[in-house]
Amino acid sequence: MCGITGIVAQHLTYPQSEERLRRMVGSLYHRGPDECGFLFGKQAALGMARLSIIDLNTGSQPIHNEDRSLWTVFNGEIFNYIELREELQKWGHTFYTRTDTEVILHSFEQFGMDFLSRLNGQFAIAIWDVKKRRLLLARDRVGIRPLYYAYHNGRLIFGSEIKSILAEGTIPARIEPQGIADIFTFWVNIPPETSFRGIHELPPGNFLLFENGKITVQPYWHYSFPRNNAFDRRGKQVLATELRDLLHDAVTLRLRSDVPVAAYLSGGIDSSIISALVKKHHNNELITFSVAFKDSHYDERNFQQLMAQHIGTRHFTIEVDNEDIARSFSEVIWFAEKPMMRTAPAPLYALSSLVREHGIKVVLTGEGADEMFGGYNIFKEDKIRRFWARQPNSVCRPMLLARLYPYILKDEKAINPFWQGFFKKNLQDVDNPFYSHWLRWTNTAHLKMVFAGAVKEHFRFEEQLEKVRSYLQPEMVEWHPLNRAQYLEAALFMNGYLLSSQGDRMMMGHSVEGRFPFLDHRVVEFSSHLPPELKINGLNEKYLLKEAYKDILPEQVVRRNKQPYRAPIATVFLGAHAPQLIRELLSPEMLKKYGYFNPQAIEKLSAKLQKLGKQASARDEMAIVAAASTQLMHYHFVETFKNHTFKLPEKQVKITID
Repeated sequence: MCGITGIVAQHLTYPQSEERLRRMVGSLYHRGPDECGFLFGKQAALGMARLSIIDLNTGSQPIHNEDRSLWTVFNGEIFNYIELREELQKWGHTFYTRTDTEVILHSFEQFGMDFLSRLNGQFAIAIWDVKKRRLLLARDRVGIRPLYYAYHNGRLIFGSEIKSILAEGTIPARIEPQGIADIFTFWVNIPPETSFRGIHELPPGNFLLFENGKITVQPYWHYSFPRNNAFDRRGKQVLATELRDLLHDAVTLRLRSDVPVAAYLSGGIDSSIISALVKKHHNNELITFSVAFKDSHYDERNFQQLMAQHIGTRHFTIEVDNEDIARSFSEVIWFAEKPMMRTAPAPLYALSSLVREHGIKVVLTGEGADEMFGGYNIFKEDKIRRFWARQPNSVCRPMLLARLYPYILKDEKAINPFWQGFFKKNLQDVDNPFYSHWLRWTNTAHLKMVFAGAVKEHFRFEEQLEKVRSYLQPEMVEWHPLNRAQYLEAALFMNGYLLSSQGDRMMMGHSVEGRFPFLDHRVVEFSSHLPPELKINGLNEKYLLKEAYKDILPEQVVRRNKQPYRAPIATVFLGAHAPQLIRELLSPEMLKKYGYFNPQAIEKLSAKLQKLGKQASARDEMAIVAAASTQLMHYHFVETFKNHTFKLPEKQVKITID
């Protein structure tokens, strides 16, 4: 894993571009502390910071083709590079390294833009074509690896992280109020927008061409579900067998590495399956890692230890409490580069530090299984509400919601009237393509009440929805309701939060690469054609996945109720234990100075939360996290970014071309 960055313009002044590029690469040191590389030309300057995993000796970047007309810097892994290399050699291509990076260039030479469809991997790619004076940027199908770009005064500036673009020095860091409003409505920015003005995200499954001052962005892959209920009906056992074959191969490919590979073990079924497969078929000395919580309300260590003992791994756990979360949250926002409504990334940041302390660079995790196989409560909630909508006056049907959220019960025979009213909002609007997520979005949109007017005016729900509609596939209206819900979760939340703020950024903050077998595109495409009842059978989530692997997992893990990964929220920022910086940034003076929040509203909210403690509502807790994270983002990137000094790895490669 690495970090890549670069500048392309009609004319670059070499000494100046070198100084800028070195700072840009330095800002990505955490992504690649092993070595760095630079390419300088008259119109292009490319750089990268490398975390050495494959071909440790000869895999230094930038990498070139035979006649040096193509150059690339690359962040990620191409897992099928061995098979591609053999195929390309038959076509006459010659290689000077053993790295997967070189395979990218020769694939591009051989297959043109179709090369992207042949890659099985997680990647952000930059290719400079010397002859055509053209830059190609490309990002993997589901958005595992990040890639951003900005166009300013005829210069295209790109990077794995936004901080690398800001480090170039010509684009000022300005927080975009609309981006803030979108995050606190949909939980994520809607690509290509980010929370920074003038800086764009290359959407997953897309490539960008920059030539003669013109930017063209095009998709090469997107999620697709059956129309007219044309699902794969070959039968449960046949489909379970195919799933086992696909996932076995996905795991096998993701174990390709010249350094040891470990696994995360959360205690849930997804990471348990991955760890069990690695241990059974590939690595008898597997090391696993888990995060635990002092607060038993969030803790899953019993299941983690059960699973580690069941498959026999060397298991390590890091325990996190409220103070740990508060103490690390400033660093979390520095690496995440976006505000958030959850503290959940902080424990995962601590977990990656534990991994790195044990000398591990690569971990396999279970991300993607919930999205692909129907694991989230939001999917079951959608199913129950649609069932309720057929008889909206039913007393019994809404009681099914208590199977998901026991706390909403007034007593054993009735739902609390507040929750009854909450879940009944827009109940019969079942043709709304966003039906599954409507309650979540309208609920979080109420966070606008704590914002100052300059931000609040950007919470225009209908206009924001239009932006979502234009980003998503229009044919989604023809899909089964479960598939629509899965698509919204994968295309928005998984890409914009789960794989980003909670995934890539928290791992790479400690120079750890995550690999995700459930997000192998073949597994994704297989799962999209499964009948809905094999995903959610009654209210039993991930039904086919459980059936396929119940023979290798403890019954307690297979049958346990789904427990979403969560972490303590609001109280970590309030009271004497809160870090001095956060207390200062949440003071009325700093809230007024930065201008995003209403100081009186935040002061009132803080008093309420301290009084209620664990009884506080989720929305109030999200509001205080929103305030803390937004204030920290402004502090890091607007107020103090220019004062940062960045270091470079000792090992450096520098290449100059015409």
